[in-house]
Amino acid sequence: MLERYFKLAENQTTIRQEMLGGLTTFMTMAYVIVVNPQILAQAGMPPEGVLFATCISSAAATLGMGLYANYPIALAPGMSLNAYFTYSVCLGMHIPWQTALGVVFFSGVLFVLLTVSRVREQIVNGIPDSLKHSTAAGIGMFIAFVGLKNAKLVVANPATLVSIGSFSDREVQAACFGLVLMLVLIVRKIKGAMLLGILGTTLLGILRGMSHWPTALVSIPHPSLTCLKFDLRGALHLGLFEIMFIFLFVDLLDNVGTLVAVCEQAGFVKEGKIPRVGHALLADAVGTVFGSMTGTSTVTSYIESAAGVAAGARTGLSNVLVAALFLAAVFFAPVATAIPGFATAPALILVGALMMQSVARVNWNDFSDAFPAFVTVLATPLTFSIATGLSLGVISYTVVKIAAGKFREISVLLWILTALLILRYVYLAVA
Repeated sequence: MLERYFKLAENQTTIRQEMLGGLTTFMTMAYVIVVNPQILAQAGMPPEGVLFATCISSAAATLGMGLYANYPIALAPGMSLNAYFTYSVCLGMHIPWQTALGVVFFSGVLFVLLTVSRVREQIVNGIPDSLKHSTAAGIGMFIAFVGLKNAKLVVANPATLVSIGSFSDREVQAACFGLVLMLVLIVRKIKGAMLLGILGTTLLGILRGMSHWPTALVSIPHPSLTCLKFDLRGALHLGLFEIMFIFLFVDLLDNVGTLVAVCEQAGFVKEGKIPRVGHALLADAVGTVFGSMTGTSTVTSYIESAAGVAAGARTGLSNVLVAALFLAAVFFAPVATAIPGFATAPALILVGALMMQSVARVNWNDFSDAFPAFVTVLATPLTFSIATGLSLGVISYTVVKIAAGKFREISVLLWILTALLILRYVYLAVA
């Protein structure tokens, strides 16, 4: 039954391989169970309720992606969007979190409508091949940068912006141990190399007193604290449409970038298009609606899914395991959160290295293709935003093609998208 539904043989995978990939994906994104409640709590939201909403919305959206779209792409509340929710909307604009959740709900409904009408699908398939390939490579650089940051191998420096971390730091030492361990296992083609590396590094951290065994096995969920607490009437206020647009816009670009990157890495892109992309986008849109109802910010596809793909995941079967683990985390949150950041950081660095292979597919001999690809690869890690990297790539693509007189290579969709992106940057600059 699993073979027929998920087409395992057709995708050259096995149940064991899918389970390993799903477990790896969950391990690399389990931090969201802790980080999302911590961020949203600063907006005044009850952290216990947010933890429940985080787990249940991640499980529902991830399961929807796996069963409906048959892709190994997990979903959870987006990190950049929860920061915007807390710091810009609730704290900066003094909007109650209940009202902000209502805005997220309406942005999700609008996403569903755009997906059903196939507007989002046309946007994804309308992105030029050079930008698809460079987006995957740019996100590889981005995710590697995140890994280096989490490992404290790259730290802030007021003189040079960033610099190398201190090797006297025990977390840096543990992360380096994990990186070497994973490298050895990968080059020797050991199955589950990243997962074994994460577990080995976690154990080292426990033995050295840098992290601890779970304080408890189970915890009681608290859904009533945030579930259905959104303020829909307040969200309809005219002044909040700007916020709704930003939620919509950033989620669109983040999701497009993640889908393109993971599908490119897994080899799903066929003739420049992603099969069943409408199904994948609908799972994301419904996940956002469900997340706002349970009590969390916008749900989106997670680039950490690339770690699962690197471990062998090729179908939605891996998502079934990820969803089950998120559901279990509702009750076993202390166990799920026992994995320290320095243990998963090496996996992110290596996933970034694996994703860089996509850059070889860019036509570097044609500067009108090469420069937009370069901008995308460079801007994604330096701006710390997938959405910004892709949007600057789209704008530069249109500008360079116009300069080269290659107007036919600019589709109507790209003209519209470029105009909207320019207006977005101009408007934000004025604001």
